Amino acid sequence: MIATAPTLPEVRELAVNLQPWVVRTPVLRCRALEDALGNGLEIHAKLEFLQQTGTFKARGALSNLLSLDATQRAAGVTAVSAGNHAIATAFAARAVGTTAKVVMMKSANPFRVARCEQYGAEIVTAEDAHAAFELVDEIQQKEGRVLIHPFEGPNVARGTATLGLEIHEQVPDADAVIVAIGGGGLCGGMASAVKQANPRCQVIGVEPAGADTMRRSFASGKPERIDRVDTIADSLGAPFAGPLSFALCREFVDDLVLVSDDDLRRWMGWYFHEMKMALEPACVAGTAALADSLTGRLRGRRVVLILCGSNIDWESFERLADLDT
Repeated sequence: MIATAPTLPEVRELAVNLQPWVVRTPVLRCRALEDALGNGLEIHAKLEFLQQTGTFKARGALSNLLSLDATQRAAGVTAVSAGNHAIATAFAARAVGTTAKVVMMKSANPFRVARCEQYGAEIVTAEDAHAAFELVDEIQQKEGRVLIHPFEGPNVARGTATLGLEIHEQVPDADAVIVAIGGGGLCGGMASAVKQANPRCQVIGVEPAGADTMRRSFASGKPERIDRVDTIADSLGAPFAGPLSFALCREFVDDLVLVSDDDLRRWMGWYFHEMKMALEPACVAGTAALADSLTGRLRGRRVVLILCGSNIDWESFERLADLDT
């Protein structure tokens, strides 16, 4: 195991410390999805979109904020995000009594911007993801704020590992866990906990075809960047893979698969019609992969899907989801 991977005792300790703010999200047996896909699959959905702030991001953000000393808390924090991490950082900053100044892309969903502002954060906009990371560097240098990274770092890994620990405790005999990948912070931390607790459980990461940073990194053997993000799953649109997230994914993830935007649209519509859930594109990535390339391979297996977030307004949902299927 790599030296920087969170250990299970560390993860358990953090899970206890997060209890005042983090919800232990439920797991639901998805019989409607089992009927739709067949192949003897037993499917459990981890409803992490019911988490505080609407996504798993609260775990990593709080893990980071709780690690700050008094001087760092006085200076405040900064972050860069399409929305979900920005919201989580604002939430966590308010929880521990500090301030947040976050950089969001111009294309960020207005609903997410408003949610971030509701938690008291100052918002700065950037043209695109690359410009946003440059701007957040300037804020750190000029204002002395601490960067709360959206997917990279040991505190993020420990935070997302608490999700993996919950999954193991709720479905201890899972054969596979399927998880969406943006920068890899969720996948790497979660996978490290699942694999340590249940080594026989497969972990399969899913990326949009238009944001396949981790797939390219696996292929080259080192963290890679992509020149352009092209997917409706904006919260999966990380322009690069970080060294720790990449290392954790390489060690603990068994396979990576890609999904198309059309598949994301279709499964957004399916969840709305069949389960009355309005989920953002990233949230259905695992389902899209299971329905496409993984159904036969996981025939007869007990599978956990991580439904990771639902920060989307109705106008955007109606525009993106295929509601005619």
